[in-house]
Amino acid sequence: MGYRVVVVGATGNVGREMLNILAEREFPADEIAAVASSRSTGMDIEYGETGKILKCKNLEHFDFVGWDIALFAVGSAATEIYAPKAAAAGCVVIDNSSLYRMDPDVPLIVPEVNPDAIDGYVKKNIIANPNCSTAQMVVALKPLHDAATIKRVVVSTYQSVSGAGKAGMDELFEQSRNIFVGDPAVANKFTKQIAFNVIPHIDSFLDDGFTKEEWKMVVETKKILDPKIKVVATCVRVPVFVGHSEAINIEFEDEISAKKAQSILREAPGVMLIDKREDGGYVTPVECVGDYATFVSRVREDPTVDSGLVIWCVSDNLRKGAALNAVQIAELLGRRHLKKG
Repeated sequence: MGYRVVVVGATGNVGREMLNILAEREFPADEIAAVASSRSTGMDIEYGETGKILKCKNLEHFDFVGWDIALFAVGSAATEIYAPKAAAAGCVVIDNSSLYRMDPDVPLIVPEVNPDAIDGYVKKNIIANPNCSTAQMVVALKPLHDAATIKRVVVSTYQSVSGAGKAGMDELFEQSRNIFVGDPAVANKFTKQIAFNVIPHIDSFLDDGFTKEEWKMVVETKKILDPKIKVVATCVRVPVFVGHSEAINIEFEDEISAKKAQSILREAPGVMLIDKREDGGYVTPVECVGDYATFVSRVREDPTVDSGLVIWCVSDNLRKGAALNAVQIAELLGRRHLKKG
């Protein structure tokens, strides 16, 4: 006997990826519902490569009673309305928006990092999925923190346009095409031209000069990994379609060598170490697309601090940064709390 699973926002980039991953991982679902806004009602949606076609249902009229798990991949505004309704109906919500991440009564989960925290879902029947850039970073940091205790993290991100949804991907494509034929590269989704450019600005600016995306990385890392870790981030949008990259400087309380860190990362859950000190001996965003792993390369010692490392971290933001992590949470929830059969 399996679960009855709802994917809310099934027509978007992340929602479609959730359906693909549920199918790929053969999640034990007896029934899958694809749900989205009224304008998508009746649309045919593929359930991975199973050959099964789902008819999209209208979120406004969907009844969550009798469903076990709802994977939400819609914005905070819709989540605020419908997630509490689903939770009240007895359906556990796994939410990909930022709405509940810092709610003290909602666990913020990366299964390889803090699986035990999922037990707190019973307070609201809601579990939060972290920001895409946070998710891959903490997967890489967790085994190193266990080994030598991280004091401080300085991270610069290189985030793909898919993090801004289909509109971001379309804008990169259209601007690139326009530049090649001599037409103007008009910026609509982003604040400046993204084609052949980088933009040091993701999400809105805060009073202290940081952006909300940078703030998310700080507070989410503290909640997921350790509140004592000091984190500072600079988040940058780059002209890459899929795959986020991060250059991470890590300062530790205890001594740790690059060789020891490589050994630890080689065995760490969710991590794939590709670190050859030669041309091409590292992973780039193009190579991580469609993969489950968080790739780590360029592991080296930081000579500017007493105990420090520098690493390069790459992951498919639509997968580990969003859809995959949500499905992994659902699998963890099933193992620990919603056992069937």
